[in-house]
Amino acid sequence: MSESEKTATISLNGKDVALPVLSGTLGPDVIDIRKLPAQAGVFTYDPGYGETASCSSKITFIDGEKGILLHRGYPIAQLAEQATFMEVAYLLLNGELPAKAEYDTFVHSIKHHTLLHEQIRNFFNGFRRDAHPMAILCGTVGALSSFYHEGLDVSNAATRYQSALRIIAKIPTIAAWAYKYTQGETFVYPRNDLSYAENFLSMMFAVPSEPYKVNPVLARAMDRILILHADHEQNASTSTVRLAGSTGANPFACISAGIAALWGPAHGGANEAVLKMLAEIGHKDNIPEFIAKVKDKNSGVRLMGFGHRVYKNFDPRAKIMQATCHEVLSELGIKDDPLLDLAIELEKIAIHDEYFVKRSLYPNVDFYSGIILKAMGIPTSMFTVLFAVARTTGWISQWKEMIEEPGQRIGRPRQLYTGAPERDFTPFDKRG
Repeated sequence: MSESEKTATISLNGKDVALPVLSGTLGPDVIDIRKLPAQAGVFTYDPGYGETASCSSKITFIDGEKGILLHRGYPIAQLAEQATFMEVAYLLLNGELPAKAEYDTFVHSIKHHTLLHEQIRNFFNGFRRDAHPMAILCGTVGALSSFYHEGLDVSNAATRYQSALRIIAKIPTIAAWAYKYTQGETFVYPRNDLSYAENFLSMMFAVPSEPYKVNPVLARAMDRILILHADHEQNASTSTVRLAGSTGANPFACISAGIAALWGPAHGGANEAVLKMLAEIGHKDNIPEFIAKVKDKNSGVRLMGFGHRVYKNFDPRAKIMQATCHEVLSELGIKDDPLLDLAIELEKIAIHDEYFVKRSLYPNVDFYSGIILKAMGIPTSMFTVLFAVARTTGWISQWKEMIEEPGQRIGRPRQLYTGAPERDFTPFDKRG
């Protein structure tokens, strides 16, 4: 980030205030308003922070108009097609792709932190069997801080990195055990001979009574899903992690806060909503009627899996997910999947309909991911959990970057107050 020679001038009450303009590597310039309250006595108003740069970051860049997503400068398509999730995790955390020796050391470190403290098993017994896996994940991740006391010291660089490795390593184990617990099945321990994605599938589906062999096509699909969800700039959950971290909170608590934010249906539950929508449509013949309802503002019907808060063009992750969907269904011998047929037909209609084209409602990453996960045998209650497993790598990388930024301050948004003006307290006998 650099300060350009340009300035932006705000005229207010006969006074001109010159504000510096900052330039990043990519993307539009931003106006630095930090001195605006002192110089002009006003704040800016931006509900949802949709037009506000809350931080500077070197991790992820999105150009929503052009459908571009870069991690440390690398296009998401190249990473999803050529890299492993562990390479992407290293890249997000450290800034560069690893050399072979660095990669081997990193993978070794992750594999040897996947085990959970045996006492953590007791946490699961405190939840009801019908608890949502996200509730179990959120609570258990936050509880890690009670087992790794050195992780509470966020001022130590070595400790921060160690905590990052622990969180990335243990999140799949906690997630898989949350699923096993809700199913009343035996916990399956992680295996160091498996990759990150293979290990997650093994802990999800293996049982002690018979050997389990991970399907390499499904493992690669899972690895790709993790890559596509690893980070996505300053979204709601990432901003939550950064805001919590700005207080000096330990990383386990911050990631738990991110999980809680992701749990919201407007954020992490979109792929589950796509499946529900397809089930409600039921058949391709019903699509025209459904589309008509979507166009009717009074119907309350929404087209799920299309459009994005950031992307005003095609979601660059969607095409990769579509190809992965076909690979998985082909591998599993699912030739005539009614959900996929319905999804493809719905996509064809929506991308050629003027109503949706004008509104840039193109398929996003969630449109196909739900179908893939369903085909792999992952229940809908685990969809957002899997999202959290992937996004933890981005969260902890963003947290680490924020902590290490010079001059980092506690987050403190301001407000536009619209309540009652100052007034005197009235005792009971004088109240109407």
